[in-house]
Amino acid sequence: MSNRKIYQKIAKENKINMCEVKQSMQSALDYAFGNPNNQSIIKAYQNQVPRRGEVPTPD
Repeated sequence: MSNRKIYQKIAKENKINMCEVKQSMQSALDYAFGNPNNQSIIKAYQNQVPRRGEVPTPD
């Protein structure tokens, strides 16, 4: 299933648009990766996530 179809399904189930879905997902990622209280085990898992910058994107 493509990301677009996943966003559409989530948007439909929550009665919001796809842009809001992506914004919410990005907010959650920003919070998770920007939280200074992350333990070393959490940081280790985060380091395994493929990304181009500091924080991954929903895509």
